[in-house]
Amino acid sequence: MRYHLIAASMLALVVQARPAAGQAMPVTQPSYVHIIREEVKVGRLADHARWESGYVAASERAKDPATYIALASMTGLNEVWYVTPTASNAVLGERMSFRDANPVYSTELDRLDKGDAEFVSSIRALDAVARPDLSMGAFPDIAKMRFWEITLWRVRPGHEEQFGAGVKAFMSAAKRSAPNASWRTYEVVAGMTGPAYFVFTSVAAMGDLDKTAADGMATMSGATAEEMATLQKFSAEAIINSESNRYRLDPVQSYVPKETRATDPAFWMPKKAAAKP
Repeated sequence: MRYHLIAASMLALVVQARPAAGQAMPVTQPSYVHIIREEVKVGRLADHARWESGYVAASERAKDPATYIALASMTGLNEVWYVTPTASNAVLGERMSFRDANPVYSTELDRLDKGDAEFVSSIRALDAVARPDLSMGAFPDIAKMRFWEITLWRVRPGHEEQFGAGVKAFMSAAKRSAPNASWRTYEVVAGMTGPAYFVFTSVAAMGDLDKTAADGMATMSGATAEEMATLQKFSAEAIINSESNRYRLDPVQSYVPKETRATDPAFWMPKKAAAKP
């Protein structure tokens, strides 16, 4: 996993922004995200995590500005998402140049990439742009988020406006029945068949997902006849399918600012298990 640069249900998403090294986590939705999805071989999760910590160490030594979080799957495929939100393609290009201009760093990343092949069966890279018009709620304190729910919506070509209308109808109902609901929507622009959208929700504790589900049911129950008609049309005509999965944030595989680690050292800097004699 060389350059971890993210792109889920109308009930879910909150993605974190990527700051320059040494800065605190941003507090607004990043406008662009790049996601690396690595499918891990059966029985190699722990080995893979340890190997990935080598990328973190290399990035810290090089003071790479492109920090990222690692989201390990709890449902669906046995995979890890490496997420680096950013501002634009131009910024991504600058970060690539940073690596290329540092031969020691670049060589170490090449070595890690070669070894990573032992643990992963496939890799996919995705680019997505923010859709703040289809997002809702306050941006979270990413340093405190521990679990994520991500839903992929596949939309029929030519029905993008219906998807947007459906999300907005749901948002309208949610503002009355679940005003504290929060999610972020991203539109995939490269890396997979489209039209496709990701909706992300993050929570501080696994149990908080019960509140997310309750908010969703309350929203649907409180929808007006007009909102329900829009949602039904959206479901019948615009959607090919949707898939929701849950993830936990893995601090060992995440490269975040030192200030973020200091907010909760027990979580962000777990003690390594003692080696067996």
